[in-house]
Amino acid sequence: MGLRTGAPENDVSAWRPRIPGVVEVFHARFTEYAYPMHVHEAWTLLIVDDGAVRYDLDRHEHGTPLDTVSLLPPHVPHNGAPATPDGFRKRVLYLDGTHLPHDLIGAAVDGPDLRDPLLRRRVGQLHAALVRPGDELEAESRLAFVGERLRARLRPRDPADPARRDPVLARRMRELLDARVVEGLRLDEAAALLHAHPAHLVRAFSGAYGIAPHQYLMSRRVGRARRLLLEGRPPGQVAAATGFHDQAHLTRHFRRLVGVTPGRYRASGP
Repeated sequence: MGLRTGAPENDVSAWRPRIPGVVEVFHARFTEYAYPMHVHEAWTLLIVDDGAVRYDLDRHEHGTPLDTVSLLPPHVPHNGAPATPDGFRKRVLYLDGTHLPHDLIGAAVDGPDLRDPLLRRRVGQLHAALVRPGDELEAESRLAFVGERLRARLRPRDPADPARRDPVLARRMRELLDARVVEGLRLDEAAALLHAHPAHLVRAFSGAYGIAPHQYLMSRRVGRARRLLLEGRPPGQVAAATGFHDQAHLTRHFRRLVGVTPGRYRASGP
């Protein structure tokens, strides 16, 4: 996954996922450490899972309670320190300008702490996808919606339009996924091929078929895995033949969709 270091009271995990737009993922548990004033070249998207952080940004004091998503813009100095006696546990994404253009910096400086339960939930779901190898399409899809939500919050006069349908685009996306069940498909690649914004592409597909693109792809892979398992092939070989990252990746999705592990499914026949 990447760097993991520190004593029990200061624990850090950092890595760079293969997701366009994400410069770094950073998870940390700090009890006493305080950040001095510093800047980042990337956007800092921060959620706190335990405790709280106080920080100064543009000479104003801010805080991050549990229900808040904090977005710190690039090139603007800020610091950070625990605001509770037991410190804090946080998850951070550092994002380039792919989803957040620089013309939003001023709005982020004016209001970096966003009270938005839906955004908070989506950021948490994105982090969960980022720690699972093989679920890159899900992570890209969730990042597209996070970026869309952030832009709508920072540019309220240009809101997203979640109701717009596009059945032709949805069908073309399904055809791409059907042709790339084993090889897989990155969301940015699909968006470029279909000349569509990633968030609109995911929304159009989900609206047309009632399932997200990453869920559809995993369903197709599990369907192929079932056939190969019934032919007597071992789960490790089946995982490689159906596009899963490894056997653990196959097992997680197979159990979710079928209710049992691949090994038990393979051995369940008469």
